Amino acid sequence: MGKNTTNDMTQGNCMRLLVQFFLPILAGNLFQQLYSFADSMVVGKGIGDTALAAVGNTSSVHFLIIGFAIGLTGGLGICISQSFGSGNYEKLRKELAMSVWICLAIGIVITVVSLAFMRQLFTFLHTPEDLMTETLQYFGTILAGTTITIFNNFAMTLLRSVGNSRVPLVAMIISAIANVLMDLLFVFPLHMGVFGAALATVLAQVLSALYCCYYIGREKNLIPKKTDWKPQSVIIKRLTLKGLPVAVMNSVTAVGGMVLQTFVNNMGTSYVAAYAACTKILSLFEQPANTVGLALLTFVGQNYGAGKKERIRTGIREGVILTILINIPLALMLLCIPEFLTSFMLNDTSIISYTRDFLAVTGICLFPLGWLFVFRNGCQGMGHTFVPMLSGVLEVSLRVVMVKLLTPYLAFRGVALAEVSAWIGAWIMLMITYWIYQERTDSFR
Repeated sequence: MGKNTTNDMTQGNCMRLLVQFFLPILAGNLFQQLYSFADSMVVGKGIGDTALAAVGNTSSVHFLIIGFAIGLTGGLGICISQSFGSGNYEKLRKELAMSVWICLAIGIVITVVSLAFMRQLFTFLHTPEDLMTETLQYFGTILAGTTITIFNNFAMTLLRSVGNSRVPLVAMIISAIANVLMDLLFVFPLHMGVFGAALATVLAQVLSALYCCYYIGREKNLIPKKTDWKPQSVIIKRLTLKGLPVAVMNSVTAVGGMVLQTFVNNMGTSYVAAYAACTKILSLFEQPANTVGLALLTFVGQNYGAGKKERIRTGIREGVILTILINIPLALMLLCIPEFLTSFMLNDTSIISYTRDFLAVTGICLFPLGWLFVFRNGCQGMGHTFVPMLSGVLEVSLRVVMVKLLTPYLAFRGVALAEVSAWIGAWIMLMITYWIYQERTDSFR
């Protein structure tokens, strides 16, 4: 990696820098999502629709728990990118060391608490009894690897924060390929069921983390000195205050997903399977716009650290344009061939038919979802993480209210409308917030 370990985004053409940084992240995220899609195919076709429903039933809870940890590492990356943008490597190394301690502590706490209460949580979500055993088996294995997942995400966040999106790309490609191969091995010839699918995920995370750490270790500017590892309460507090709102935002948003999952669970196993397939498709299709947001997080963070306000404005504007161009073909696919997409995971034609309206509704609203990612990451990159956290609360509120109002009359389509109402509401809130922040001269150094 050597000379290409870091990338200064405070100089040069904004659109070119965004695209160059964005493409490797997108490729990596797509590999990760394609793995998830392939994992669903292996589970659905190799084990059955019920097993796919059991795995899909864990998605909102998984985002609640793992999303908290991923949000935390993303928040830690904000401070690191700002320190890199200002050229303060001594501060960066101390922040990195304290971030490692924070990740270790959070990983241990999440693992212990989650394993202790996961049965009660899935019971609270009205998980159908015929799904409970496989749900707990799958999710318990995933939770056992929580600390590994946290460190893997932090390693990739660290590299992206200093402008390197290529090593995380290779790490995710390696992880995705290994994941699919282990999936096929564990599920088919070894007949390990959902436990095998979960174990493959954890082991793939180990490979990714080791690969990233190897390259981080080759960059002297990123390696903390022995004295940097001594716990420093001031730095830990500052990092936590930046990272915690992002983590809480992810978890609060996940609560809204859990509410939707509860309503779907009450509709029966067939709808749970259809919803699992739909969420897998959406996770794949939202990645390009989400990746634009991640690129902007680093771009805005570095330019905020350098005090370059006009470059931030330009970057956000061009990020909006990128999401529009990207989402046009994706929205058309969700509108025109939804059943074809879900048929790769599902077997029953009646279950496949349930996915048509859901994907059509969410496909139309991919555009405001993309703008939501742009403005949320823009605000966070400037170090303002509190209002984006509140946007997560707004998303939950809209999901809860709309799903209660609409599902009695529109059933599964009502769940889709509740989802997109949350996207639109949060986008409007964050767009207004960004405009306010970027007009404040005291928001910039």
